[in-house]
Amino acid sequence: MTATLMTEKKEKFKVLICDDLANEGLGLFQNEKNLAVVVKTKLPLEELKREIADADACIVRSGTQITKEVIEAGLKLKVIGRAGVGLDNVDVETASKKGIVVINTPGGNTISAAEHTMCLLTALARNLALANNSLKKREWERKKFTGVELFGKTLGVIGLGRIGTEVAKRAQSYGMHIVAYDPFLRSERAQQLGVEQMTLDELLTCSDFVTLHMPLSPDKKHIIGAEELKKMKKTSRIINCARGGLVDENALADAIEAGKIAGAGIDVFESEPPKNFRLIDLPQVLVTPHLGASTEEAQIAVSVDVAQSVVDFLMGRGVKNAVNVPSVDPKVLKELDPYIRLAEKLGSLQTQLIQGHGHILQVDISYHGDVINYEMTPVTVALIKGLLTPILAENVNYVNASVLAKERGIKITESKSSTQLSFSNLIRVEVRTDKKKSMVAGTLFTREDPRVVMIDNFGVEASPEGYLLYISNNDVPGIVGQIGTILGNNKINIAGMTLGRDTQGGQARTLLKVDGAISEKVMQEIRKAKNILDAMLIKF
Repeated sequence: MTATLMTEKKEKFKVLICDDLANEGLGLFQNEKNLAVVVKTKLPLEELKREIADADACIVRSGTQITKEVIEAGLKLKVIGRAGVGLDNVDVETASKKGIVVINTPGGNTISAAEHTMCLLTALARNLALANNSLKKREWERKKFTGVELFGKTLGVIGLGRIGTEVAKRAQSYGMHIVAYDPFLRSERAQQLGVEQMTLDELLTCSDFVTLHMPLSPDKKHIIGAEELKKMKKTSRIINCARGGLVDENALADAIEAGKIAGAGIDVFESEPPKNFRLIDLPQVLVTPHLGASTEEAQIAVSVDVAQSVVDFLMGRGVKNAVNVPSVDPKVLKELDPYIRLAEKLGSLQTQLIQGHGHILQVDISYHGDVINYEMTPVTVALIKGLLTPILAENVNYVNASVLAKERGIKITESKSSTQLSFSNLIRVEVRTDKKKSMVAGTLFTREDPRVVMIDNFGVEASPEGYLLYISNNDVPGIVGQIGTILGNNKINIAGMTLGRDTQGGQARTLLKVDGAISEKVMQEIRKAKNILDAMLIKF
């Protein structure tokens, strides 16, 4: 997709650099006459607000917090650049609402992070840190630090994106057998990489080493907890150079102290700097202070990437690596915006509906009615982003969504039809996995009123916002009262409801809009209710 998002021309753009940026990145600004660069790092909040008030762009690393308060102070702010992948320190939601583009640099630290993972992997296997400390104490205890070879061992890679793939390649050179868990990885891609696909439970059970390479999202918090650690070998070790919070640190400490696993290599923590030193103090644990991207090469790469992206945006040359807007002409974007938002919600809905039902093979997107008058590529990209985000989270943006889908072997088709199919405009999405098919469709009642109008062959009507309780049930009397009673007893309010069925007395679908999340305990109670076939909570 050609990036054509433009900014208005003016005599000077002010670029505020809030954190240290490599000279190679700063040099790119000096080549542009229309840019005035102000470098002020480690600013107190009030001074930061004053400096950003007349800035057209600001660039940060991880040190400066670009909060809602700061963004609202940026009266002229057009673009925020993050030199790095993580966006924990940037309020993307507020920036999006104010029409501010947020750019990151997803590829700059790939090699550094992969190499750091291999450092921890090797050091753990050979007890290097303990041996180093012992010898510096003038001790000579060779037998005490006998290690294990990596050759012939099984490495479990959780998340086979850019970094996970680079780790797998390097581990293969050690003669390791690679197994991987990645819900979006197709078997053809796995075969191409020479890795064996597994479920998470299978991976944990057979691996000698486990390494995580996935973003942190609410549903992935503590993806490795007490129950998961119980499934690992007593001789296995775990490595986390991805995100703090993926591993339950207290559960990991418990497992190591109890001898349930052999050790861990940790570069990232739930709180940074760490406040809980229980895990860190264990001799079987090798730790580093979030050094995955801390190489000279990575620092230069992310500095150059973010500087070039910001320069291109301000100079009207387009935008890349935008995490919150498609790269299209502003006038076209304004017209497409409602369809983009609807498509992203439909993609997210599909992923939640098929979760646990195999790997995605193909996504067929069809546009019907008035919507075909537009160039729909940005809408398709938004849908793919919505499809991948529940799993890949911050690593997915409107620029790389199609690339990530292609890397995972997902075939995307797009078609248009002037046939209106009961609605003046309709986006229909069919997803095929190696185990099932799923179809959803959505429309715009007005430009500000998107609706989901079909799930599989069942007509529904729901706004894709907040929480939806989706229930498959037999078409018999009493279902609504039964579910309402369960929710009422658990103080969960129903904000809306729609029903659909195939034939009288056959199967039906009940879709309830609820005011908040529903606990797993309550979901289990609903699933066990009479004539309920299945139930899931969908979050937008």
